[in-house]
Amino acid sequence: MQNIAILAGRIGQDPEGNTVDNDTYVARFSLATSRPRYKNGKVVRGKDGYRVQDTEWHRITCFNGLGKTVQEYCTKGMSVLVRGRIHYSTWTDKDGVERYSTEIIAETVDFLSRAKDAEGAADDRQDDDIPF
Repeated sequence: MQNIAILAGRIGQDPEGNTVDNDTYVARFSLATSRPRYKNGKVVRGKDGYRVQDTEWHRITCFNGLGKTVQEYCTKGMSVLVRGRIHYSTWTDKDGVERYSTEIIAETVDFLSRAKDAEGAADDRQDDDIPF
C-alpha cells in the first residue's frame, strides 16, 4: 500500500525556510484547496446560482533542494500541484496536553502559474523566448 497525496491549490503565504541540523534545508507553506459544499447529497448553490465553495488549508513541508527551489520561486497566490505523502505527528505540550498535527511531506511541487523572479515581478517572457 502507498501513502500518496496529490493537491492542487494556491499558496497561502510566502514559503518560510531554514536550515536544521546544519545540513537539512526545510521550507514550509500553507496551501488552499477548494471543493463544492454539499448538503443532503446535493451541491449547494448561492443566490447567484454558482456553486458555494469550501476552502481547506494544508501544511506543506519541502526538504533540501526542493525546499530551496520553493523558497526561491514560490510566492503567495501562486497555483501549484503538490505530490507527496501525509505525515501525522503527536506530542505533549508544556501543559501536558496531547497535540496532533497533519502535514504533507512534498516529493514534487509543480508550478501551475508563473513563478516570480528575484525582484518579485512576474516572468513576462513568451514561450518562443525560452532558449530550448
